[in-house]
Amino acid sequence: MRWFGPAGTRQVLVADTDVRVGGAYLVGFVTEDGQSHYASGEYREVEPQRRLVFTWAWRDTPEEASLITLDFSPAQGGTELAFLQTPFVDQATRDSHENGWAGAMDRLADHLARRD
Repeated sequence: MRWFGPAGTRQVLVADTDVRVGGAYLVGFVTEDGQSHYASGEYREVEPQRRLVFTWAWRDTPEEASLITLDFSPAQGGTELAFLQTPFVDQATRDSHENGWAGAMDRLADHLARRD
């Protein structure tokens, strides 16, 4: 709730998760243009502190579901995160997601830095 969403996110509206294989999640946020965005999916793999794999689909375009894989590995002074999302229906959709996730990762990094 404190960090999710792309750069310019005004508010996280919901972040409900059931982190287990077969469990579902729902996230929603408001961007700086005042638009609300919701995505949901299902967890496919859950390996604590190692790997998280889940489907991702926007409420408005459920037919464009993709798969997100997060791999976590120890790194000097912390944890390294490898992120992969695939497939995309076209390059414009891929680029939009790349920009959104880059902003979300920046927001996460800022959140973690403030927790020190």
